[in-house]
Amino acid sequence: MNRRDLIRAAAALGLSTAAGRVWAAPKADARLLVVFLRGAYDAANVVIPTGSDFYYRSRPNLAIAKPDAADPKAACPLDADWSLHPALRETILPLYAKGQATFVPFAGTDDLTRSHFETQDTIEMGQTVGAARDYNSGFMARLAAELTRGRPIAFTDQMPLIFRGGETVPNIAINGVGKPGIDDRQARLIAAMYTGTKLAAAVTEGFRVRDEVYRSISEHAGQADRGAVSPKGFELSARRIGRLMRDSFNLGFVDVGGWDTHVNQGAGTGYLADRLGELGRGLSGFVEEIGPGWSDTVVVVLSEFGRTFRENGSRGTDHGHGSVYWILGGGVRGARIAGPQVQADEAHLFQNRDYPVLTNYRGLLGGLFRRLYGLDQASLRRIFPSADPADLALL
Repeated sequence: MNRRDLIRAAAALGLSTAAGRVWAAPKADARLLVVFLRGAYDAANVVIPTGSDFYYRSRPNLAIAKPDAADPKAACPLDADWSLHPALRETILPLYAKGQATFVPFAGTDDLTRSHFETQDTIEMGQTVGAARDYNSGFMARLAAELTRGRPIAFTDQMPLIFRGGETVPNIAINGVGKPGIDDRQARLIAAMYTGTKLAAAVTEGFRVRDEVYRSISEHAGQADRGAVSPKGFELSARRIGRLMRDSFNLGFVDVGGWDTHVNQGAGTGYLADRLGELGRGLSGFVEEIGPGWSDTVVVVLSEFGRTFRENGSRGTDHGHGSVYWILGGGVRGARIAGPQVQADEAHLFQNRDYPVLTNYRGLLGGLFRRLYGLDQASLRRIFPSADPADLALL
């Protein structure tokens, strides 16, 4: 392998370093995983306003049936007004019952473009809507900069915008991890090339992280070969993420696609139900892999925006505005629907088409970070400029 090949191989690692630091915050072992549902999931059919007659009139084909213990396709009651999609009955509902899950309806961003890409960027940057955009500054990168001994990682094949800026963060496509293409001898050669340069530490740390991730996944694969049922899709990825965050990382990001449901979305069964089932099994598997560390772990599930409240002519839903955010964790003050709320009726629709945003995501996350890490106002303003934290007492 010549020098050009070695450099190309090193660049292809997709792994780099984050400096080891010490948490300054009270919860030294706190973990945070952000799960981004790309495509704008139909929140109204996941955390369902089953107390709303307007919901049933608006969705003659898509509405989830009111809670009925005899009907497995019926919604699972959360309180008098809200219920959960039945595809999450065996996975997320038990967390809610134990007080380890809460949902924040009417949450989202001020971005009104209803464009997937633009709104995803808006959320990942976490900057003030309407101000100049800096595409090299994501809010999780700024969060990492405020923490000490942070060990961030993105479980994506490319560095996501949310982690851009600040110190370099390792990223890896957790679904596609295979045997390293560069053996130990080649890795030593590459590292030697950078000895004495500014990139020396980054290259060494990159190989260390790569080997650690591969070793962790390989060990589990060996266990599965002895008779364990092999999960698939996000469930497999989430279990891998759980093991890596249990042992090595405490600030993670993963995105899950496939939530843009314009056509044949389904109701109690169908396309969306299948996606939710896989998501729920993945998150449940993540909890299992974290083990006792779940008590100091928080998972935030979010999406770029919600969908239209009324179903469309193709038995799907179109781009909307307000969404529902999920907050999961062993220390979460759950078993409740959190944040400001209005009736899910026609009079309260935003622009007569979708949920309003009553809780801005920057305030929501700022309030969560303050409770999770003990960050002061100055730190929170560096993470979310010009945004005041909203204390929803999530922890």
